[in-house]
Amino acid sequence: MISPPGESPVVLYTRDLSPERGCLSLCGNVEDLTGYPAAAFLDDPKFWNQRIHPNDKPQALDALRLCLRVGSAAIDYRFLRQDGVYVWIHDSCSLISKDNLPRGIAGTWIDITRQKYAERLTSEDPGEKVTGLVNRKTFERSLADLIADAVNSNDEHVLCYIDLDQFRVINNTCGHTAGDELLRQLGWYLQGKLRVRDTVAYLGGDEFGILLESCVIRQDHRVFAGIRQALSEFEFELAGRKISITASIGVVPINKESGSPARVLGMADIACYAAKEQGRDRVHFYTEEDEDSEPRIEMFWVDRINQAMQEDRFFLYSQPIVPLNGAAGLGGHHELLLRMKDEAGKLVPPGLFLPAAERYHLAGRIDQWVIRTALSWLDAYTDMIDPAQRIGINISGQSLANDDLLEFVLGELTHKGIAPERIYFEITETAAVANFKHAIRFINGLRDRGCHFALDDFGSGVSSFAYLKMLPVDYLKIDGAFVKEIANSPVDYAMVKAINDVGRTMGKQTIAEFVENDAIVAMLKEIGVDFAQGYGIGKPRPLNEFFNP
Repeated sequence: MISPPGESPVVLYTRDLSPERGCLSLCGNVEDLTGYPAAAFLDDPKFWNQRIHPNDKPQALDALRLCLRVGSAAIDYRFLRQDGVYVWIHDSCSLISKDNLPRGIAGTWIDITRQKYAERLTSEDPGEKVTGLVNRKTFERSLADLIADAVNSNDEHVLCYIDLDQFRVINNTCGHTAGDELLRQLGWYLQGKLRVRDTVAYLGGDEFGILLESCVIRQDHRVFAGIRQALSEFEFELAGRKISITASIGVVPINKESGSPARVLGMADIACYAAKEQGRDRVHFYTEEDEDSEPRIEMFWVDRINQAMQEDRFFLYSQPIVPLNGAAGLGGHHELLLRMKDEAGKLVPPGLFLPAAERYHLAGRIDQWVIRTALSWLDAYTDMIDPAQRIGINISGQSLANDDLLEFVLGELTHKGIAPERIYFEITETAAVANFKHAIRFINGLRDRGCHFALDDFGSGVSSFAYLKMLPVDYLKIDGAFVKEIANSPVDYAMVKAINDVGRTMGKQTIAEFVENDAIVAMLKEIGVDFAQGYGIGKPRPLNEFFNP
């Protein structure tokens, strides 16, 4: 990989009064700073000016003119080294006078590249707390800057999208504290393998992003092979054990034809997906042939989702959750389900658009719409709903990882004046485990106000029972994959019974999903499950039909 230039000694220079005439003398290690011998600057008056970054050139020339007017000036700009890497230079100059007449300009060049990139990491956003690196929001701003730079200067950069292979296994076997520490060490390990000016960001979950400035894919293949090799050589030590990792890496160029940051990230994600499909632990360079891949099809839904939000084509349905065995004090509940209509007014199956919303980070906006709409509806019809009934709202894993979600929900509850005990929130087991610390904070923050929680798809994870005792939820929704075959499979029957028994021991109520017929209902009653939900109980209906018989 390309190593950053070192901190060069100060370079002293003198130059003619005319900006067009260049340098007259240079003193100091100019070659260490720029990669060029002093003679290159002295022999060609335009040499300095031609290698200033196009976006910085006007300000650099303005600083020279300012020096002529007021006697001194200073400017920071990017200078293109001989190796093709831009360095930041602090240029401070003063007017040389003799007999009260200006004779020339004297100044200094100082390499401030490290300082500039340190400022970028600390001034805009403190980054993701897990790793100490910049987070997705800051990364996307930096990506937008590079796209603008490519348009203005015709320069080319590169985005690498890194997805760690099988990271969930590490989380489940070693615990989330160890997983967080691995991410933290890996982030700074990667940063140390790259140039100072390159950006490493933690994008959430098990994903990292790298922005390589002034990098051309067709010329720098060794850089990407080096990143993959560095990842394979990384070792994380835990309790005397050394844990190695691999990663799937998607690479996409950033040039004047890139378009929006979302488009570039989408292409990088597609390339990363292709790397996984090809066997993991490899680099895949985005090509037009990737257009027909599954993530590309999901990208097609991004525009449709955004358009549906703008045109108010999202709707809420409700599905009943009924008590079994006539247990005292158990009122029926309703889960609210999201639906979308296409341009022709036809319902779109959630399985088509929700994966795209999750992958391309639209789920947070959708969740806020659902929460706001659900609470507005409940506020309007509170007096008509049995106080024993609770309304369930689903929360995506993406929203769960957002520290602002808790404040948003509390604000909406306060604004609407709704009793919190009328609400329960559903989070999937997978999302809770993947965002464990955020989940605990969110659940405790709302349970303290009176809200309830259900852990959805319980039993689907390999560490379900281990995490259950640490998650303060009220309901366990037994994974429908076990429930739907319970009448025919002794194994599924045993799984449902085990989950129900553990739930009861821990003081939690159980809800069986995918209840499709009377035979399943009979089995669930025999086991002692508290609630049932599914097409055999009641199909989802539009929320505006909630009170219809």
